[in-house]
Formats: sequence, structure tokens, C-alpha cells
Amino acid sequence: MTSTVPNAAQHTEAAEPITMFGPDFPYAYDDYLAHPAGLGQIPATGHGTEVAVIGGGLSGIVAAYELMKMGLRPVVYEADRIGGRLRTVGFDTCSAAGEGGELTAEMGAMRFPPSSTALQHYIDLVGLETRPFPNPLAPATPSTVVDLKGESHYARTIDDLPQVYRDVMDAWNRCLEEDADFSDMNRAMRERDVPRVRELWSRLVRRLDNQTFYGFLCDSDAFSSFKHREIFGQVGFGTGGWDTDFPNSILEILRVVYTEADDHHRSIVGGSQQLPLRLWEREPRKIVHWPLGTSLSSLHGGEPRPAVTRLHRTAGNRITVTDAAGDIRTYPAVIFTGQSWLLLSKIDCDDALFPIDHWTAMERTHYMESSKLFVPVDRPFWRDEAVDDRGVPTGRDRMSMTLTDRMTRGTYLLDDGPDRPAVICLSYTWCDDSLKWLPLSANERMEVMLKSLGEIYPDVDIRKHIIGNPVTVSWENEPYFMGAFKANLPGHYRYQRRLFTHFMQDRLPADRRGIFLAGDDISWTAGWAEGAVQTALNAVWGVMTRFGGATDPTNPGPGDVFDDIAPVELPED
Repeated sequence: MTSTVPNAAQHTEAAEPITMFGPDFPYAYDDYLAHPAGLGQIPATGHGTEVAVIGGGLSGIVAAYELMKMGLRPVVYEADRIGGRLRTVGFDTCSAAGEGGELTAEMGAMRFPPSSTALQHYIDLVGLETRPFPNPLAPATPSTVVDLKGESHYARTIDDLPQVYRDVMDAWNRCLEEDADFSDMNRAMRERDVPRVRELWSRLVRRLDNQTFYGFLCDSDAFSSFKHREIFGQVGFGTGGWDTDFPNSILEILRVVYTEADDHHRSIVGGSQQLPLRLWEREPRKIVHWPLGTSLSSLHGGEPRPAVTRLHRTAGNRITVTDAAGDIRTYPAVIFTGQSWLLLSKIDCDDALFPIDHWTAMERTHYMESSKLFVPVDRPFWRDEAVDDRGVPTGRDRMSMTLTDRMTRGTYLLDDGPDRPAVICLSYTWCDDSLKWLPLSANERMEVMLKSLGEIYPDVDIRKHIIGNPVTVSWENEPYFMGAFKANLPGHYRYQRRLFTHFMQDRLPADRRGIFLAGDDISWTAGWAEGAVQTALNAVWGVMTRFGGATDPTNPGPGDVFDDIAPVELPED
């Protein structure tokens, strides 16, 4: 069990984790990556040709890596640092970590579901290790405290909580089963039954595209109780409270539960940013055109090009890129992997880059705000046994992973074992809860957080264990992101379909081709690294096709089978 209100995936008895196979585009990206024939080839006449890749996050680095293996010369542009929202930072007391290495904090992505099998391909490729992440009531979490309306409950499992929490869990499971065909979809996705996945999902998209998450709950007999809806919003399922998602499309939430994206999370040992950094340095053993020993780093002299400031079309339907250093280069193909709002604000763009319907889709993109704050501590003191007022041991941990309706919302305790320095994520929040922190400095945020947690744990002096300055982020205030991740609102399905299918450029006017969109906000699973990988592979297929290349017949790519599995198309009138 991974949460106070668990994902309805508990209905199934299947032992193997599900994969992100659909529901919108049921294509086996993991099989595509694992096939010995590779992702495809381009004609030798294209070898060595430069292709711009704008954005050095996971999607951009995956796309650049695979293009390099095909014999093209990717030119990566990055405004800040390689990694994007895979951002791992250290503290100013790194020596305190001792022989175990530097203490780190995950400012962006920090937990990954096993269903992210295309992502896992690259994690394995670069030799990274993962371990269970301490989510609420997860097996890796020693204990969880749920604190609502001033009343705290200590739990190691769901059975330790009051009956009302189990009632809410049952209501959520019943809601999914009765109103969203959960068991049928779960079975179809596990079995990779494409016709059945498409049949079920097409019906749900047509019925629910205009519905909010909260409206979906209200329309269910299982959630007729306001109290149950309120508890569900504050405590949620999987990773915690979901009331910040209540205004979003219910389709976004169903994608999460169907793919078990919020279950069985694992973290990357040493930090998630290692993944794009290792891919940047990796010298593939199977590579075309380039000599063995070639890496993205070596092709770039160690550093990517700086931020892009202008994009426009020039003669021959080519894309001309101007960067912050004033350098101007023209390319036959470009992959853009940054947050789509950058094309509306930070980058001077020609209208001719995209069809007007795609510009509209980008303008309508809805991003979620998100904030975190971490502090380094001398040791995992929370594992000490608590004592009562008489000094008698209680059998409980001194402090626990905490879900609350107070300002902190979610507090996570991260350690590498006893008597070693550790890290506390004092607060992880979204949307309005994130905006509450925006005007405050890191130290001001920490003071409010310590006060809130002190009300839950009056006998615990967190401050005396802190050994360095806090580190914090508000993604809505990051100039090259302007938000944490996309979350569609009701009625946005059509916009998302336009963005996701943009890599199929034979459907576009001839004078609107050559630039490809990728990144998790282009995917159906925004906020998950798997979406960044999947759309990168889509864009690679598109670039390969633009150069006259093709996949091996035994390993068709996403564009080769597109017409058979294309996302359902809703009427535009």
C-alpha cells in the first residue's frame, strides 16, 4: 500500500507492474527501444547534418543522443543547465555528508513509477540505481502522520487510521470502478490489448472531456459525502492530497491511475539529474557515421549552445536559430523541448513556425505551480523512539512523513541510514499552496514551515538538527519554465491531441514542417519523465522521416503504426 487513500490498482491481483501503454496512444515504446534493430536509419547522404535540439532537459538529451546514434549532428541549446526539471542541487555543507558523498535535494522530479519503462531503459543504460521512495504509508516509509483540522493520527498502515479514511479509500475505488471502467482498462493495458484500450478510452474521452476532477467526484454516488470529498482532497491517493488538481480535467487523473503513475515510486540514488548528465557524456557502442568514443559532450566541445532568442523560417523551408551569444545558424530540422510558453514569450518566433491551431493549443496550455524547500540535518533523528510526558517510550517514531492541511502540506524524510547526515523536504506544495510561498525568501519559508511542523510535533526541535542553509524552488518563478508541469483543464483534450500528434508532419501544410515539439507537456503524461522520453522518441522518428530514413520492418516506430492507434479525434465544430 502506498498511500492513505490508495490507488484503485489494488483491485488487480497481477504481480507485475503495469506500463504506460496508453491509454491515449497505446504504443510499446519500451519494446521499440529494446529491439536489436534500433530505432531506424537515415540515408548516408544525411550523415553529419546538423539538427537543432532546443532544451537540454531529459527530452532534449534523449532526442539528441538518439539522433547522434543515427549519424546526425545534434546541436543542443540550453538556457540554464543540462537536466531541465531533473534538477539535483547540493547544500552549502556538502562536507557534512562524510564518506557517503554529498547531500542533495531534488528540486524537480524526485520519484518515478516502475510503469515508466521507456525511462527505465535509459536509467539502466547509464548504470543508475533506484530505491523505494518514502511516500505516505509506503513500505519504505517507517511511519506517516496525517494531521487535519488540528487532529493528528499516527500510522504505519492504513489500518492504523480512523475508519473514515478507509471509507474514503473505498469510495475512491468504487468511484473508479463504477464510473471509469477501472478493472477493464487495467486488464486491457496489462495485456496490451490495443482494440480494448482504444474502445474503453474513446468512450471515456467523449463522455468526460468537459468534466473536472471535482465534478467527477460529485457526480459519483460513492462520493456523495462532502466530508469524504474534503478528506480525499487533503490526503488523496498515491503521493498525498489532490485538491490542487480538483479544477483539472478528470482525464488527467484517470491517466495517472490507469498507468499506476502514482504508485510504487522509486528515487534515483545520487539524484535524478545524473540521468541526462550521463547521457550527455555517454559514448554509445553502436553508432553510425561518428567514430567510437563520440559523445554529445565531445560534439559540443563540452558545453551546449546558450539560450535561443529567436526562431524563424527561411528559404527552403529551413529553420533559422539565433542564440543569446548572437550566433545565427540555419537547420533543416529542429526539435523544441522546452516549456511551450517559451515560444510565446522568451523566444521571438515567426507565426509561420506552426499552424494557427497549434499556436492556439500552446496558448491554452495550463501549467501547475509547485514549490519545495529542503534542509540538511545532522542525522535521521526522526527514527528515534518518541517518549511521553513521563519519559516512557511510546513505540512510535519521533517524527514521521507528514500530510497536513497546514501550510507545509507534505513533509518527506530522506536518509541513507542511521548516524549519517540526512535531508528533510519540509514542504512540497502545488498551485495555490505553492503561491503562498512565492513572496518569501528561503529563510522566511523555513521559519513558517518549522512553526507549522512544531504545532504537529511540539516535543521535536527540528531546528537544532539543521546543519546548513535551506534550498528552495518555486517553478512558476523560474524564467525558463514559468510553471512546474502541464495539467489540462476540461475541454483541453483537442489541444493536447494537436500537440502530441505534431510529429506526424505529413498531415501538416508543407510550409509548416521541420520543427518538432517534444517534452512532457507535449505528452499525455505531463509531469512524468516517461512523457518526456516518449515524445523525444516521437520527434526522433519525425526527424528521421524528414531525412528520408525509415525504421526496420521488424521494429516499426510510433509514426509507422500511428493510423492504427491514433488518439481519438473529437469533433471541432
